[in-house]
Amino acid sequence: MNKKASRYCEQCGKAKKACICGLITRIDSDLRVVVLQHPSEVNQPIGTARILSLSLPNCTLIVGEDFSDNTQLNALLSCGDVDYALLYPADTAHPISDWQSGVQKRRGVILLDGTWRKAFKMYQLSKNLQRLPCVMLDEGAIGNYRIRKSPKEGGLSTVEAGFHALAALSGDAERFTPLLDAFNGMIEFQIKHMPPGVFERHYGKED
Repeated sequence: MNKKASRYCEQCGKAKKACICGLITRIDSDLRVVVLQHPSEVNQPIGTARILSLSLPNCTLIVGEDFSDNTQLNALLSCGDVDYALLYPADTAHPISDWQSGVQKRRGVILLDGTWRKAFKMYQLSKNLQRLPCVMLDEGAIGNYRIRKSPKEGGLSTVEAGFHALAALSGDAERFTPLLDAFNGMIEFQIKHMPPGVFERHYGKED
């Protein structure tokens, strides 16, 4: 067995000492979620997309940058019984709570997993994404990503954005709370195992 591979959990992809599988709760939901992950995020130790894919039975994780000709994504988009919207702050974006799907169609949401710059590039390159309706989270969605700096104040991690999107679409925030529980558990583990003073120096003191 490859020594490097043996140090990582085969399921969550994180180092075995930081494995998040024990934090995961499977959530019964028929809402479709597609996470498009930029390649630079795949090996991020504090990446959160895997929480979504492990927790939600109808979540698909696809890695890439230009998805215009991505066979897997295009197959999902062409599925006749699901309407997808892209969670992205385009000029045409509407609040997700106002978005309605077609008659007798289920709703699905697509998330971009990457920095703001990477997400922008993914959107600009992917012609199929530009044809989708864009939605934005309702006001009041605040992030708690304490160990990853964001150029946007209160910026949300991918799993937090997924939580708020699913809560809005389903009208049942409590059902999806285990997503945040897993996220917070992962963050607490990372902070606990930082060398003394690192968190305070780079991210500020805890309240």
